Amino acid sequence: MSTDAPKDPDGGRGRPVDGATVSLTRRAMLKAALTASALPLAAGAAPSSAAHPDEDLPPVGARRTDPVPDWPVPRLRRAVKYGMIGEGSTPHEKLALLADLGFEGVEPDSPSGLDFDALRAASQDTGVRVHGVVCSEHWRSPLSHADAAVRERCAQAILRAIEDAQRVGADSVLVVPAVVNAQIAYDDAWTRSTAMLRPLAARAERAGVRLLFENVWNSFLLSPLEAARYVDQFESDAVGWYFDVGNVVTYGWPAQWIRILGHRIAKIDVKEFSREKRDREGLWKGFDVELLEGDSDWPAVMTALRAIGFAGWMTAEIAGGGRDRLADIAARMDRIRSLPVADQGNGMTGPPR
Repeated sequence: MSTDAPKDPDGGRGRPVDGATVSLTRRAMLKAALTASALPLAAGAAPSSAAHPDEDLPPVGARRTDPVPDWPVPRLRRAVKYGMIGEGSTPHEKLALLADLGFEGVEPDSPSGLDFDALRAASQDTGVRVHGVVCSEHWRSPLSHADAAVRERCAQAILRAIEDAQRVGADSVLVVPAVVNAQIAYDDAWTRSTAMLRPLAARAERAGVRLLFENVWNSFLLSPLEAARYVDQFESDAVGWYFDVGNVVTYGWPAQWIRILGHRIAKIDVKEFSREKRDREGLWKGFDVELLEGDSDWPAVMTALRAIGFAGWMTAEIAGGGRDRLADIAARMDRIRSLPVADQGNGMTGPPR
């Protein structure tokens, strides 16, 4: 996210009803789309499936339809935002560090000054997948702005992010769909952003990439019911939700959002928040707490994710650092991934029905 905008608290990268089942053949569809795409791969680039086979994962955002008690423990992959890697001077050195610590993925900003060709080479050499990219323009130039030129600037940035995603074999672009403030009305934000995103979603689908909207502090889509409706209006598998756990805690309960958004959730941002620190020290201080030491209620989160059949990427979006700091984050994420199913309040354990 832009560094000059109200943002989610990771240092500024661009974060604030159950519907139809997504076909489990989507992976094949996306691979075919890459071949026929109107956004061809850069010379020498290859789809991520060539270097990072994902045959053990269901398609991004797919929902299981088998009975809840028979669901296996889902495959959850650890990743970090690229800007969190505080050690190493080149993409290869940074990704090699992640590989050494057991991380499977990374997510950079785009557009940015990062050399995406070097990043692709580092990914192929280390096995650390660039699973997605984050649009860097959506706060500075929101798709909901009254000025069409500002909206177009953001649209061009998203197109660039789609191209960069293809270049490195990523399957998603994280987008903040709109911003509401004193100058941008809520209904206008909905109408303008929807109009801008329809052609972008079509372009993304041709490229084999999904646009994933994230819950951030943008004063827009303030409930999971509304968020679900916003996604569903596009009637496209090319859009989905990037759920940020910590961003919800100050005004809601993550497990409820997960249950309601359901199969729309394609990826997870791992972040913590403390209501006590918020109340005692100020709103933004709520994020100054380590994973598992705040109010995200990770047992309930993991229970809800298992209940919707989620499998895929969980990306840390917190303060990073060098080897020791990243190793601690990896250990905390492992603890989250291995949490037992939470008690549902009726003496029973297991996913809620």
